[in-house]
Amino acid sequence: MNKLSFILLTLWLLACPCAGRSLSSRVVHISTEAGMMRMRVLQPKESGGTVPGILWIHGGGYMLGGAYMVDMSCGKMLAEEYGAVVVCPNYRLACRAPYPAALEDCYAALRWMYDHADELGIDRDRIVVGGESAGGGLTAAICLYARDKGEIPIALQLPLYPMLDSEDTESSSDNHGHVWNTRRNHWGWKHYLGEAYGTEEVSKYASPARETDYSNLPPCYTFVADGEPFYSETLAYVKHLQDAGVDAKVDVYHGDTHAFDMLRPWQEQSKVAKRRLCDEYERHMARVKSGMAIASE
Repeated sequence: MNKLSFILLTLWLLACPCAGRSLSSRVVHISTEAGMMRMRVLQPKESGGTVPGILWIHGGGYMLGGAYMVDMSCGKMLAEEYGAVVVCPNYRLACRAPYPAALEDCYAALRWMYDHADELGIDRDRIVVGGESAGGGLTAAICLYARDKGEIPIALQLPLYPMLDSEDTESSSDNHGHVWNTRRNHWGWKHYLGEAYGTEEVSKYASPARETDYSNLPPCYTFVADGEPFYSETLAYVKHLQDAGVDAKVDVYHGDTHAFDMLRPWQEQSKVAKRRLCDEYERHMARVKSGMAIASE
């Protein structure tokens, strides 16, 4: 963890004292095709049965960050509020391994979580995938990949202000917002896509905005600021899902600070955004449980 990350994490912990369930935290290592990968696993210390399992994918423009960022994420908030099990993979970054490394690592983490659901206390019908920024882009990519492979059902996706489109959009083409902007966006995509950057060879699993079929994807909830680079692609993604008949919602907040909920958690806007996320999470988990109850009758 670098100095800036440590400062941000400290500020977050001071501003947002833990409220809710007590969690255990451990590090696990799983075998992938590229070798061993480290992951953080958060679990409620007490549980009265099976709970949702959340694959939470950290952000950082595909170039920065690590699994430690789960401690300042909405993923941890959901674990504390609702007793979910959260798995956060320390996927390979594009500075060392471009696409498809991150996708492969995140899918391996999803596969591990699904295969070990019984020992983790996870309900396989309530698998959620979420993340911020590049983690939001990987969330959308994993949902596409899982749908197409047909191996693991995902009940809900939470791609927060996701990094989805490798091409410039109306909001990302000349953006000078805080934290993330046009220059940094090009830098991240160039490293992530490698030789495919700027060509027609970009895979939909690398840049989900390339997808043309959004049917049969999981329900979606997200939020985004109207002055940040990913505003346009977030709205476009939700619109594509809605047009395909998928239950999808987005809340828009005013400002140009990317990841405002993580970096300014003490502000009222961040608190509202997190409350809305919790509301939508509750709604979708109740929908899944209701469907399970009907199916068992």
